[in-house]
Amino acid sequence: MSTSTEQLSEQLAATTLLRFATAGSVDDGKSTLVGRLLHDSKSVLADQLEAVEHASRSRGQEAPDLALLTDGLRAEREQGITIDVAYRYFATPRRRFILADTPGHVQYTRNMVTGASTAELAVVLVDARNGVVEQTRRHAAVAALLRVPHVVLAVNKMDLVDYQEPVFAAIAEEFTTYASELGVPEITAIPISALAGDNVVEPSANMDWYGGPTVLEHLETVPVSHDLTACHARFPVQYVIRPQTAEHPDYRGYAGQIAAGAFRVGEQITVLPSGQTSTITGIDALGASVDIAWAPQSVTIRLADDIDISRGDLLAPSGDAPPTTQDIEATVCHVADQALSVGQRVLLKHTTRTVKAIVKEIPSRLTLDDLSQHPNPGQLVANDIGRVVVRTAEPLALDAYADSRRTGSFLLIDPADGTTLAAGMAGDSFATAKAVAVVEDEEGWDF
Repeated sequence: MSTSTEQLSEQLAATTLLRFATAGSVDDGKSTLVGRLLHDSKSVLADQLEAVEHASRSRGQEAPDLALLTDGLRAEREQGITIDVAYRYFATPRRRFILADTPGHVQYTRNMVTGASTAELAVVLVDARNGVVEQTRRHAAVAALLRVPHVVLAVNKMDLVDYQEPVFAAIAEEFTTYASELGVPEITAIPISALAGDNVVEPSANMDWYGGPTVLEHLETVPVSHDLTACHARFPVQYVIRPQTAEHPDYRGYAGQIAAGAFRVGEQITVLPSGQTSTITGIDALGASVDIAWAPQSVTIRLADDIDISRGDLLAPSGDAPPTTQDIEATVCHVADQALSVGQRVLLKHTTRTVKAIVKEIPSRLTLDDLSQHPNPGQLVANDIGRVVVRTAEPLALDAYADSRRTGSFLLIDPADGTTLAAGMAGDSFATAKAVAVVEDEEGWDF
């Protein structure tokens, strides 16, 4: 069985999965919006709706509280706020969706980073009565930082301002101006009432002055880029397969998930960080041989040469291989309760490779309200976003996060207990790279 380039293009064009995240201040109605999307698109099972109706009645509410479809934790229901990221999966005839309903409180900024890190679209809610507030600017900054390509401004609770167009227009102009300055490439503003259902799934009869799409219509039609010519092909090796059977005595394959781009039989590749080169002689996918494979397929790649390759190595086209380095400057979001400090020993996990590292410097901490930099904070604590300089024990092949969100990201991990300390984005535009001095440590962390 063989898959041609033409077939690849046709299959990618038919891809209908969209990952998106919601964000906004506390009580702006994120969970209600998500519940309305699920309910009005008929993506809620009967028993789920019955459970929500029962929970709503027990709280003295006559109508079902659709926010309970996503606020699943008991603490969330008791406090009336979203604490953890709630993931939901639903589909319409036009597209499949994975949504992340993220917390709005500043205390849970790290949760929003988690939910939006893989999103192709972010829905930022604003209460029409309050307009753009501090947390709105934070969420716009995080979306820009994470390179989310599409942002929807949902001006919610329009029913509470009598559906007035000037209120919506002023909020939309202020937010669009701010987000554009951050570098958000595409912004779409939609006036809604999540509670009443206006412009969520069905067009609103109360806002005939608005001629744009509903939230669901925009989600169904927003373009999701699958342009392989703009992707750097990357294949992190997860496992080396050597079955040693009588049928295949010399079989050696490198299994993993393609992180980006496409690989073809006959293509010359470079193995990183060693720099060795070879040619792809075969690609096995789902038990069949194919002549091309693309992200995010899980495949086994076979090479012409018997070279030393193991878990953590990265395969890339020889003409488009990323540079290797041991000096990494990046933007990180600190997600652990324990602080991250200068001189701290950590593990750095990049794709399938994990290496020892030392935090050499924390040049600045980012203030999301106005994007100002607090210089040399000494440490980062939970929910902080800042620049770090890290020296690794072994060279790594990282792309810039702006070029590849998958191979430009990494985790910093506590070597003592495996706790994730921070999520990093290499080579981000908030600062430029700096040289890092080599240090020696008496406990074997010799970099």
